[in-house]
Amino acid sequence: MKYSIALFFTILLFASCKTPSVIITSKAKAKELGIYQLNSKEVAKNVKSENKKATENNKENVVVYCVAIKRKKKIVDENDPELILESENTSYFVKQLINVASENLGANYKSGGTTKEGFDCSGFMYATFKSLDINLPRSSNDMAKIGKKLEPNEIQKGDLIFFKTNGKRVINHVGLVIDVNSDEIKFIHSATSKGVIISSTKEEYYNKTFTQANRIF
Repeated sequence: MKYSIALFFTILLFASCKTPSVIITSKAKAKELGIYQLNSKEVAKNVKSENKKATENNKENVVVYCVAIKRKKKIVDENDPELILESENTSYFVKQLINVASENLGANYKSGGTTKEGFDCSGFMYATFKSLDINLPRSSNDMAKIGKKLEPNEIQKGDLIFFKTNGKRVINHVGLVIDVNSDEIKFIHSATSKGVIISSTKEEYYNKTFTQANRIF
């Protein structure tokens, strides 16, 4: 009897000391708690299933911020209640596209290149989308023929933005939209002279050569 009572209080004490699940709504908070950002290798295989779950649960604006997060001595499974969530309109998939592209900031320009050793503009977009299992055509002109062509006021983060530069009659340059304001679109791309950089439609060169934007997914 004494043993049973002691066991009961031991179990009760253990249960009361269990750390509660934590839902984090910002990257800063995640870093503060020592949680690393996304594991990009896990992104592609989880995107579809997580989006499907969100739809089935009628949680349109609640999207998974990280597929797999790593604590100092613990890997948190994607189904763990401690998974980081973030509520905003930008989809999880768009966040990953921008994250993957941003990892290559500073990479050199290389004609025909599709790796960190060097990218051309379409090679950069091809490699970025390919990392998330989306196959794009190899040229910027062909990329401009797929997806939905957008009106200027419809352009959002994650869309492809196209230009006709150097007096070309056909589309010959492409970037990924990373931010949109009322009078400005910022995009990441591989420029001939500077490699992978972030530019803006407020820059005269891109303002004059902007042609269209497409939503691929």
